[in-house]
Amino acid sequence: MELETFVHHLHFNTEKITPPDWQVDWEDAPLPYKLYRGLPEIALSSDVPITLGGREAKAEPSLQELGHFLWYVYGLTQYSQSALFEDTEEKAAVSYAQLLRRFVPSGGALYPNELYVYVKLEDTPIGIYHYDAAHHRLLLLREGNYDSYLSRSLGNSCDLSDCFCTVFVSTLFWKNFYKYNNFSYRLQGLDAGVLIGQSLEVANTMGFSSRVCYQFLDRSINHLLGLSNQDESIYAVIPLSVNQPINGVDNDHNREEIVSATELCREVPLLEHVSYNRSKRVIDYPMLRKFNEAAMFETAESFMKIKKDSSMKLSLDSEMILLPFAERLSYDLASVCRERHSPDIDFIIGNVSQIKLSTLLKETFSFSYENDLDATHGNVESRVSLYGSLYNVEGVPNGAYSYDNTTHALRRITQGDFREFLHYGLTMPNVNLYQVPLCMHVVGDKDHFKEELGYRGYRIQQMEAGILVQRLLLVSCALGMGGHPLLGFDANQCDELYRINSKGKTSLIQIPVGPYRPRAWLKGSLIG
Repeated sequence: MELETFVHHLHFNTEKITPPDWQVDWEDAPLPYKLYRGLPEIALSSDVPITLGGREAKAEPSLQELGHFLWYVYGLTQYSQSALFEDTEEKAAVSYAQLLRRFVPSGGALYPNELYVYVKLEDTPIGIYHYDAAHHRLLLLREGNYDSYLSRSLGNSCDLSDCFCTVFVSTLFWKNFYKYNNFSYRLQGLDAGVLIGQSLEVANTMGFSSRVCYQFLDRSINHLLGLSNQDESIYAVIPLSVNQPINGVDNDHNREEIVSATELCREVPLLEHVSYNRSKRVIDYPMLRKFNEAAMFETAESFMKIKKDSSMKLSLDSEMILLPFAERLSYDLASVCRERHSPDIDFIIGNVSQIKLSTLLKETFSFSYENDLDATHGNVESRVSLYGSLYNVEGVPNGAYSYDNTTHALRRITQGDFREFLHYGLTMPNVNLYQVPLCMHVVGDKDHFKEELGYRGYRIQQMEAGILVQRLLLVSCALGMGGHPLLGFDANQCDELYRINSKGKTSLIQIPVGPYRPRAWLKGSLIG
């Protein structure tokens, strides 16, 4: 299958990318975390604070703080057990789903991403580590200072000399391919984005400045970390500093300074560490490998900026609803993380006040983050935006709307109750949309930035959508509502509803948001 066709089917014909005879081998599922064998370890404190706060300005960070950061970003935080009821004419049966959960959502709770860190702390040997979430510890992969190597791998676009830690977000392909087959590629980018979003939230709360680098020399970064390009690949690099901010470095990529990934790989020896995933049989995933290969950058000459998109602005002939002013929302991130989960059959219809909707939308876009994509000072709405089907919102007629953050207004696209329309578009109706007042959609460019970034643009767009989703989920929870990210929806149907086909836009992910009742499950915190 050609990559163009594959990308199209990922969004609009998902049934065409999975073999008709595909069956999940549940007994041979991989672990939801990566385990290394025989590496030097540094234990991280299990005395994790129940609340997160700021820190003394420019005080040197400690290993304990880094441990807290990693736990709140991607640590194992909860064990849960839910009852699954199967009632047929032949029999009635009950089974139990047991899961290890983290603070971020993940498709099927499979968590296909891994975290690696390049640590430069006074109380820790300088080097590259894997964050072993299963044991809340660091495992040393490669010792030494690699500032120069990493800076050149980033095209010298970021000064790492002042950063105490650089976080690497990887995707381990088999971790969710075993269940979702080729559809896993779409999930992997979104899951990585949600993880990046959580990293930004925790870093900001703890007083760390951060920058997200999406453009780098893949093979040299993977080589430094000892990753096989066929099995696992880095999707994002996030330097952390206690100084404000981590500025990008203007670089015209003079030909004399350009270095290739191949050349960089020769500078450090190959690592051959042994890891374990539990699966006895790993099925090949040629389309994921082909896509990952096509998305890689060999030199910094491929690095590009994305032009600001003005096509999402409100048209003058649109009916607009100016939303009321809302006070800034203040909440304890740690408490919200512990409370947040993804309701499914637990949604209950309820009235949503206009001020609550106003706060939700304004706060979702009230963040910015440093990145290497453009010069908009991290305004994510320049590339992805929010649309929604609203029902039972005070002072807002039922209908489909787009949100404009600049004017803090809704533009009505069409009026009506579209809950039935959207519910019958679900490929797996595990959420009752009749009980959901706000059915939100993240919308982005249908070409996935291919013109500027080639096939790498697809995963970058999915990651930015994931960042916005995580922000929306946290704010929803702080407002007493729940959100459930869904990819099992009909994108064609939603694009028709929002009339965005002619604008070259498409719906990337669906997030039902609303009140919910307590779930019938057993759960226990894994906090130390």
